[in-house]
Amino acid sequence: MQPDDAVTPAPSPGKTADQFSADVATKWANLQLKLAQTTAGNTPPITSRAFGYAGLTLYEATVPGMPANRSLAGQLTGLTALPNPEAAQEYHWALSANAAEAIIVRGLWANTTDANKKTIDSLETALASELKTGVAEAVVSRSTAFGKSIGEAIFNYSKTDGGHEGYTRNFPGNYVVPTGAGLWRPTSAQLIPMQPTWGNNRTFVRINATTDPVGPLTYSTQVSSPFFAQALEVYATGKNLTAEQKAIALFWSDDPVKTFTPPGHGLSIATQVLQQEKANLAKAAETYAKVGLATTDAFICCWRCKYKFNLLRPVTYINQAIDPAWKPLLATPPFPEYTSGHSSGSAAVATVLEDMFGANYAFTDRSHEKRGLGTRSFKSFREFSTEAALSRLYGGIHFRHGNEQGLANGQNVAKNVLALGWKK
Repeated sequence: MQPDDAVTPAPSPGKTADQFSADVATKWANLQLKLAQTTAGNTPPITSRAFGYAGLTLYEATVPGMPANRSLAGQLTGLTALPNPEAAQEYHWALSANAAEAIIVRGLWANTTDANKKTIDSLETALASELKTGVAEAVVSRSTAFGKSIGEAIFNYSKTDGGHEGYTRNFPGNYVVPTGAGLWRPTSAQLIPMQPTWGNNRTFVRINATTDPVGPLTYSTQVSSPFFAQALEVYATGKNLTAEQKAIALFWSDDPVKTFTPPGHGLSIATQVLQQEKANLAKAAETYAKVGLATTDAFICCWRCKYKFNLLRPVTYINQAIDPAWKPLLATPPFPEYTSGHSSGSAAVATVLEDMFGANYAFTDRSHEKRGLGTRSFKSFREFSTEAALSRLYGGIHFRHGNEQGLANGQNVAKNVLALGWKK
């Protein structure tokens, strides 16, 4: 298996990737949602990164079996080459995908519990046993070896982006919190903000002038100022929440301690759509890759913006300038306000899914049904991202401008990902 710069070899004999079920892809995605919820230290930026590399790995393990598609080697920042399958040999692309995902998931979630590690092993073994039934031993061996080589190559690539083992430094003690009027202040016992240097990480797609959001509204405590007006909106909304607004805030809260985090909610929606469509492996691989890359880059761009402007949270401003006793519905996250990470990530996912499945795709989101939060139905993917953004205003943790610019950021990042050379 010799590396080859950005060249996808001619299709191998045997079944193409679109002739396999997406089950291997969705089962690994669902396991990652569990890992995101049960692994210590996996904050939203770190979780988004894991989904990005896992999606890329799935795609590269199957793209030689997708005759119309191209590898992303040579297209992504720093990814110059990847292993290629042997020419004119038959491969079982679901077996390749399974082997690749097992490698990358073990690497990305290395700090998970022993019980979760056993679950990773069990899923790999169960899928391999199921998929190899009736397949020639040589094809099984060749396919598994190729998948492992892709998983190992992409995990090595991941180590150079600045985020490797980021769960060990969520709150770096050497970070000096800037001080001054309008700047972020701790809103809880956590005195150091989360991942202050995450925005320095390498993105999958090179950043351009359209990716960075504009700056926030000019800080002011004058009652006639636009900044005061947006704070007053958060305050008034929080004081008069309707039952529907509260339900929306709670549905999208995606607390990292209790759930699979905001990036996980996006992955959950993508998985539900793929299962609803009874998608094949090729469709799933391309979807997970695009969703993962866009989510990862959206969080990096968002986090860079957060620490560029270091804007204070609504609760800090409102307690200072409007009502010292006011409290938001949701717990305020320990990092600056501008822009909204959930808005950025949701818009990135929505933009990708719209491109993959259409602008008017109706679906019901059951991500939190088992937690007793019911379901939410949408007429389009853009509608879900808009609601996710509004939920942060209803929850009292973001200003409207931070939500709106977060949506714009996510959309622009996703467009950059979609503009890559996916097709031949």
